[in-house]
Amino acid sequence: MPETVVDRFLRYVQIDTQSKPDVEQVPSTEKQFDLAKLLVKELQEIGIEDAHVDDHCYVYATLPPTEGYENKKVLGLIAHMDTSPDAPGKAVPMIWKDYDGKTIELPVDDVKITPEENPELSKYIGQDLITSDGSSLLGADDKAGVAEIVAAMERVISEGIPHGKIRIGFTPDEEVAKGTAFFDVEAFGAEYAFTMDGSEPGELENENFNAATAIFNIKGYNVHPGYAKDKMRNSIRAASFLASLIPKEEAPETTDGWEGYLHPFSVTGTVEDSTVKVLIRDFSEEGMEKFREYLRTVPEKVTDIFPGIEVDLEIKESYRNMKEVLDKHPHVMEVALQACRNAGMEPKVKNIRGGTDGARLCFMGLPTPNVFTGGINFHGKQEFISIQSMEKAVEVIIEMVKLGAEIE
Repeated sequence: MPETVVDRFLRYVQIDTQSKPDVEQVPSTEKQFDLAKLLVKELQEIGIEDAHVDDHCYVYATLPPTEGYENKKVLGLIAHMDTSPDAPGKAVPMIWKDYDGKTIELPVDDVKITPEENPELSKYIGQDLITSDGSSLLGADDKAGVAEIVAAMERVISEGIPHGKIRIGFTPDEEVAKGTAFFDVEAFGAEYAFTMDGSEPGELENENFNAATAIFNIKGYNVHPGYAKDKMRNSIRAASFLASLIPKEEAPETTDGWEGYLHPFSVTGTVEDSTVKVLIRDFSEEGMEKFREYLRTVPEKVTDIFPGIEVDLEIKESYRNMKEVLDKHPHVMEVALQACRNAGMEPKVKNIRGGTDGARLCFMGLPTPNVFTGGINFHGKQEFISIQSMEKAVEVIIEMVKLGAEIE
């Protein structure tokens, strides 16, 4: 009998694959290879002979097409192996059978998952939930996606489900924005793909923020404070004033839905040199340009108040809205939508108030929307996932495979 998605998931989350920011190498942590090597072994065990991991910890594998289906479009299935740096990554998983709707009290660090803070819990009454023990995050982001892909592929093989060529990719360092740094789209060879990295059941994501970062470098002048009158130019004071110029009504904490934002997230410095970094996010290019135009006015506002201070602005572009690409390939979203319906779910198309590897892959030539895994409260110790949601995700993957077998 095929191994259940739950068995795989419980095994994967006990392997610490936490990635690390501000590290040049990929993967950022060698321990990500521990899961990568296990996945290669398990993929080979279910019959995918060419599964392998490369020097940068990318796992690639191919399920050859069923005889007579060689002319179908090549489907890609992608998930990431690393977990967020925001909380410890080696989980001790716990299963809460037949959830009763009450507060879940985890045994370590007095962590509680309360209905008051998590109203979505009401959707899972009567289902079986998995959490960590409170000492770490759970790791459903994105080991749920990994487990669901492997479990679905084992069923496709064992049940003899007809299919075109399927390419599988498991990536490192997604949580530190390097998940596609060495992803070989050309060698991967898929014509369309899905990242299994979303949240609630039925959610499909085909739109994400455009993203850029504004970096203000502020130059002051330092002398001994006892003799500083009319000489010192304090870049820290200028940086503080600059940060106050970023509109509060267009901040992450005051916006939602399709609203963009400006987010000052880093202020560092000394009297002589300071830096202020501001995230720029919007779903439209028009919105991005409006934010850029405002930020270009900020240096002069600062130097008017602080004569002698110098302010330079650099804007670095990060990624773009994948909808721009996916709208040119409507059949890709149609596959995901119909797969959800075939699995007995009404799909919910959402935007991502953030980025996704799929966005980068879209602009690398591989149309890649995002599909739910079932996980909730990613990146924290209150993370949980429903077993029934994971099983639904496996069904959706299988339905996508079946629908892909009809696309030439």
